[in-house]
Order: sequence, then C-alpha cells, then structure tokens
Amino acid sequence: MTSSALPLSPAPAAVLVANALTGLSTSEVLDRRARGLINTMPDDSGRSFARILQANLFTLFNAIVGGSFLLLLVLGAWQDALFGFFVIANTLIGVIQEFRAKVTLARLAVINAPRALVRRNGIESDCEVGAVVLDDLLVLRPGEQLSADAELVECRELEVDESLLTGEADPVSVGLGRELLSGSTIVTGSGLARVIRIGSDSYAARITAEARQFSLVRSELRASVARVIRWISIALLPVGALVVNGQMQAAGGWAEALASGAWRDAAVAAVASIIAMVPQGLVFMTSLALALGAVKLARKRVLVHELAAVEGLARVDMLCVDKTGTLTDGSLALDRLEPIAGAGPGWQSALAWFAADPAANATARAIGAGVPHDQTRVGAPDATVPFSSRHKWSAAHFPDSAMPGTWVLGGADVVLDGAVAESADVLARVASLADAGRRTLVLAHSSEPLSPATPSGVPVLPTELVAVALVVLRERVRGDAAEAIGYFARQGVEICVISGDDPRTVGAVAREVGLAPDLVAVDGRSLPSDPTALAAVLRHERVFGRVTPAQKKAMVLALQSLGYTVAMTGDGVNDTLALKHADLGIAMGSGSAAARAVAQIVLLDGAFVRLPGILAEGRQVIANVERLAKLFLSKTVYAILLAGVFGALLWPFPFLPRQLSIVDGISIGLPALVLALLPNSRIYRPGFLSRAARFCVPSGVVVAAAVAGAVAYAYAGSGAPAGQVQTVAVLTLTLSALWVLVILARPFTRATTAVVLAAYASLPVVLSIPFVTAFLELELPPLELILVALGASAAASLVLELLHRRLRRTQG
Repeated sequence: MTSSALPLSPAPAAVLVANALTGLSTSEVLDRRARGLINTMPDDSGRSFARILQANLFTLFNAIVGGSFLLLLVLGAWQDALFGFFVIANTLIGVIQEFRAKVTLARLAVINAPRALVRRNGIESDCEVGAVVLDDLLVLRPGEQLSADAELVECRELEVDESLLTGEADPVSVGLGRELLSGSTIVTGSGLARVIRIGSDSYAARITAEARQFSLVRSELRASVARVIRWISIALLPVGALVVNGQMQAAGGWAEALASGAWRDAAVAAVASIIAMVPQGLVFMTSLALALGAVKLARKRVLVHELAAVEGLARVDMLCVDKTGTLTDGSLALDRLEPIAGAGPGWQSALAWFAADPAANATARAIGAGVPHDQTRVGAPDATVPFSSRHKWSAAHFPDSAMPGTWVLGGADVVLDGAVAESADVLARVASLADAGRRTLVLAHSSEPLSPATPSGVPVLPTELVAVALVVLRERVRGDAAEAIGYFARQGVEICVISGDDPRTVGAVAREVGLAPDLVAVDGRSLPSDPTALAAVLRHERVFGRVTPAQKKAMVLALQSLGYTVAMTGDGVNDTLALKHADLGIAMGSGSAAARAVAQIVLLDGAFVRLPGILAEGRQVIANVERLAKLFLSKTVYAILLAGVFGALLWPFPFLPRQLSIVDGISIGLPALVLALLPNSRIYRPGFLSRAARFCVPSGVVVAAAVAGAVAYAYAGSGAPAGQVQTVAVLTLTLSALWVLVILARPFTRATTAVVLAAYASLPVVLSIPFVTAFLELELPPLELILVALGASAAASLVLELLHRRLRRTQG
C-alpha cells in the first residue's frame, strides 16, 4: 500500500497565521493551549492500575474462597482459615505481573519518545510532543519523527519513511501540499510542515483507537478453570445446605445445636466441605506457573503483558509475520555484480567510489562489500551529483584517473532512458531480476562531462551513456530467520508472511528463508473483501505483499475462521488492528508505542530468534498445568462426593479445614510446585477439560469410596471419638490421594521419583510432631483403625492403578 492510498479525513480549515514560515507567535500558542488544541495522545501503556486490580480481585473464585475465609474469621476459627493465603497470593501474582509489564512499557515509551522541533516567532526550538499545538510549524530534518499530522509548506529534496504506517519499506518522495502523517520519519532533505490534526484526531491515533480497547487473551486454561468454578458455585447451595443440615443433626438437631452453640462447629465443618470442593490450589498453581514462565521469558528480553499469554504461546498453530524487521533486518545486501559484455576497465573502481562516498545512501554503501575501495587508484572527482529518490541516480566525473569520464549509478529505467539501442537487453534482464524479488541498479559510463542542472535545479544525465554493469541487491535476511522457520515447521506451526511491501520482494525473502522454493507472493490489491472468499484464498496461500492495515485484520479473522490459533508479529501502527484481533499479539520493542501496548508479548530486542524459545516455554507451562489440573480436580470430585455422602447420612463431616490444608499440602500442593517446573515439550492438543474429566472423575470416585468406607467403619463399627475418626480420615485420604500423584508423576525421572518419595515420607513426619498433631486436633486411633485406614487406602491405590492402566490403553 503506498502512502497516497492512506485513508485521510479532511483537515480543518487553517487558522490565519501572520507568517506561514515564521510559525505561531507566543500569544497564538497560549490561545490554542487555552482552547485545548494541544497534541495530547491517548495512554498507550495498557489498562490502569485500578482496572488491573479490579480484574484480578473481583472474581468468582475470590468471592467463594474469600467469603469462606471471612466467615471463619468472624467465627473465631482463624486456625482453619489458612486457605485464605490462596486468595491473596493469586491476586498479587496477577496484579504484580501485569503492572510490572505496564511500568516496563511506560519506561520504554519514555526512552523512545520523540521530541518535536518547532518554529515559533521565527525561532526553532524543541519541545515535548504533547506541547505541540494546532497550526504549529514543524521543522523537518533527517531522523525527525512527525508527532502530528501536518501539511508541507516548504520542502527541499524531502523523502519520508512511512513504514510504521503502511508497511512500505521504501522511502517516499514528497512535495509541497502533501499531507504527512504522525509516525512518519524524515529520511533525507528538509522542510517545514503546518500541523493540521493533533492528538486523537491524528491518523496514527485513529487507526489504533479500536486496538486500545482492552481484551483478555483467549485462554483455554482460564476458561476451563472458570467453568469448573461456575459448576461448583451452582452445586454449593444444595450441597452446602445438605452438609449444614447434616452437621446440625449430628450435633443433636437444629434446636439443640443453636441452644448449645454447637452450630459454630457445624458451620466450620460446612466451610471445610465447601472449601475442599474449590480447586484453590489449581488457580494458584496455574497463576504461579504462568508467572514463572513470564519471568523466564523476561530474562530472554521478552516482556509478557498478561499471564495467560504464556499459555497462548503453546496453542498457536499459525504465526503471521511481517517481512521487514522480522524476517529481514531492514537493510540491503549485495547479492552479486553482473558485468555487461564489452564493459571496459575501471567499473569496479567506480562502484568502489560510490560505496565509499561520505554522502552515499544505504543502498550505495551495501555495494562496498563486493568492491574494496582503493582511494589511491580512484582519485577524486571534479563534479558529482548526489543521489535523490526524485531523480533516482547519482553521478561522478573523474578527469584524470584509471577510470576517466562520467559514471552514473541508478535505476535502469531512468539511467538508460533514451540510451543506446543495446540497453533493451539490459532492461529485460533488470525486469527478470525484479520478478525474482531482487533490486537492481545499473552502472553506466559516458565520456562526456556532467551537464549543468536545469534552471529549476534538476540535474541532467550526460549523453552517450552505456551500461557496463548491473548491481543486484537483496534484502538482508536475519541470520536466525531460516533456523526459526525450520523449528516452527517441525513443531507443526505454519508461517504466513503478510507485508505491505512489493510482493516480488516479499516472495524472494520467503523463498530465501525456506518457506517454499517455488512460491509466488499474492498481491494484496487483488484479495477479495468478502470474508468467506478471503478465507478460501488463505486456505492455500501463505505469502502476501501490498497488504493494507484493514486487510491484515481481515486476514487474521479469516485464518481464525478456518480453525487456526493465530499469533501476529508486528511493529508499526499499521499492525495494531491485526495484533489486537489475533489470539496472540507479538510486538517488537523498537516499534510504535501503539503496537507495544496492544500486543500481549513484546520482544524488547526485536529478535525473531526469541520466538522458538517462547513457543517452547508456553508448551512446557500448559502441559505441566494440565498435569496439575488432573491432580487438583480429582480432589474436587472426591470432596463433592464426601460432602454429599456425609450430609445425606447426617454424619459429622470428618475433616476440619486445617486438616484438609495439611492433606492438600502433602498430596498435592508441595509436589505441584515441582511438577509445574519440569521440562515438557508435548505439543498442545485442544480438549483440556474433557481429558481432565476422564481422569479425575473415576479417580475421585475411588478415593471418596475409600475414605467413606474407612470412616463408616470407625463411626459404626468401633464408635471411635471424633478426633480418632478424623485421624483415620486423614490417613486414608492422604495415602489414597498420593497414588493419584504416583500415576501423574510418570514417566519417572530423578525429579519426579524424589517428589513422590518425599510426599510419602512427609506423612509420618507430620504425624510424629506433637505440636502439629495438637494443632490439627488429631488423636492416635487404636491399631485396628490404623489397619483399616491402611487397608482402605491400599485397596484404593490398587483400583486406581488398574483403572488408569485401562484408561491409557483405550487412549492408545
């Protein structure tokens, strides 16, 4: 897409300025500030701290667990409120990570923030971008970035880089009256431009307005856990009522319990049953695993905005990349030199002079790699014409040297226009190279001196030019690009190149990095606007050039409609809409502030080689969290069953909240801390919750049956007191749940073996410490009940083993 095709709104009528070339007066600046006509830009660093805190604090999980925590504090049972730690920790992890990313972005924005150079009262001075006012006169020099939309009122050989807005890599030559857009950068020349749109009215702000609307990363883990908690919240009322009634009846009935104060113990037991149903450890461990993944990525110069983005990395199966800045480093490299038949001596020395000229542009400097400069042989020219994109050539005349005459380097269509007839073959060769995605310059020679420029200052080509060599250039591909592309192919991730640059150039780069040897890039101007038709094209094509910002967004949506999970990389304002609508947006740290703000991940050093490591980290996190989910959700299943069984039988619930906290810590919590960090390169498969359910439901049923049987024997068979019954319940539950851990820890490694052995060893250690058993209110039961607990847990372990061996066989 060329800059002339940019969608612009009409500029407001110009306010009368005393002198268009001296700028506004001080009084005029103050007047515009008073009327709010200043260049205040929207905040591009993400959502505010208040919104971050609100999103992480006010959740259904926090409402259930936090409400239970407060109830126990009101009842004075603070010893049983240990689980409140999960509410605090889970909230802090989410808030700290996202706020840290916001602060990092804000610092990055300050480092990269451009200063505006303005002319006021005829004096040039720099100021903050936010201090620019409507009708200010911007002074344009090479390297300056426009801070607002402006209209050229004076220019001298001005070229503008609009790649952050359009994706077009080549600078654009502009003239008087041309509108320049905020975010554009001056490449060569100088000029003055009057500000015509500011702040949120500017093109860059308008194109990113939709992107600034915050939205969460699509997360299967988060959605699945939220769905489980919703199901539990629906079950809480009937199950909770059943448990409360059972506790009251076990305390002698409602009237007796209310009169004697036993209702307090009944309420504590009811809270224990409710908290056991909520997988608070899973929510915490999921947040912790994602946070640790984000920390590891930060050490690799990768900034994660939102924790769920780490998981999103693992689900990606379509990576959309730009060409410039991602596959290439934005510079040109010499591909080869092709001397033309009949070329005389000296042409290499001429090229060496053009490459070494202090005024040489980046294209000419790239030639130097193939022609070492020898100043003593070349000598000094007596006349030169510097390169400009307006006339597209440069020249030098050497009076006395090894290469006398005039040498011209430039575009073949310009340099050879009207030249000798033999140039037809050269032009055909240049066209062939252009079709292959190569950029070509022609070196021509004439024995005539340089002619004087026209009265308007336009240089004139010498006569009798003869082409002597072709300079073939290619875009410099990043050294790690091909390796990264190969890695993604092996991991089942497809690559789609979407660029605003020339399709021929885009195709050449795609072929060079190994996407396909014979691909032809699709011209974005030929793409259909109908979403269904666009999806049909994207079903087969993977490389596109001349794509507009709106088309990039439409292409992302079309790929999603085909069932892909799409990641989008980008650095410019023209990428923000696509970054916004992709399942995962990845921005370059050197790109626009808008792109960095809307993306979920920022590559601070812009290195494409970081992406394979990001994918691997995401896959490790999601695979380990799925294993943890099976551990925690098995507990949810048996907790619901135990609450229902004891409530229906009108028996006291055999656990205090603090006892369940210890059981969880031994059989789930502490092992989970290690399991969450183990290497795991399994490729992501959708259906996380259904796979977890196939494991958790039978596991939970078996464990609940073992505990219910042991407790029933203790109550009915031996008439043991409550403290001994609770000890039997703790023993049976811990040992049965530990076999679930044994199953999930496979295949055994040194780390997983150590985790399992430590978990089993911790149970007798805990039960042998007097002040711990006193705090837990556990009493040593008779040997008969100990054997019952051991026998019930051994039977449960055997059934679990047989059950899950069968499950593994059926899943193949």
